[in-house]
Amino acid sequence: MTKKTYDLEERTAIFGEEVIDFVKALPHDRINNELAKQIVCSGTSVGANYMEADGAESKKDFKHKLSICRKETKETKHWLRMIARANPDKKDICKKLWQEAQELTLIFSAILKSPRE
Repeated sequence: MTKKTYDLEERTAIFGEEVIDFVKALPHDRINNELAKQIVCSGTSVGANYMEADGAESKKDFKHKLSICRKETKETKHWLRMIARANPDKKDICKKLWQEAQELTLIFSAILKSPRE
């Protein structure tokens, strides 16, 4: 894992890159191939949706896009749990990625709860 950054654009991009690197190291089998598709979609969409939120045209649009970011981080946590079950030797890296997804979930939740001008 890389050093934490408070620039959410960069942090969500790094998270997506780490998900990609993690998936590339998984063994190829029927279960992992399916799980890999799912986690790559959810893990990389966090950053894409954050970019959309950052460029939102209204407060309502911003909150909607940020809600999608939160939803995708939560989904990524689910897939990490499934991958850890399918690959017990990858539990440590799953736990680290899960923790980052959890922190991002909490950040998005805090932003959504705070009043925004």
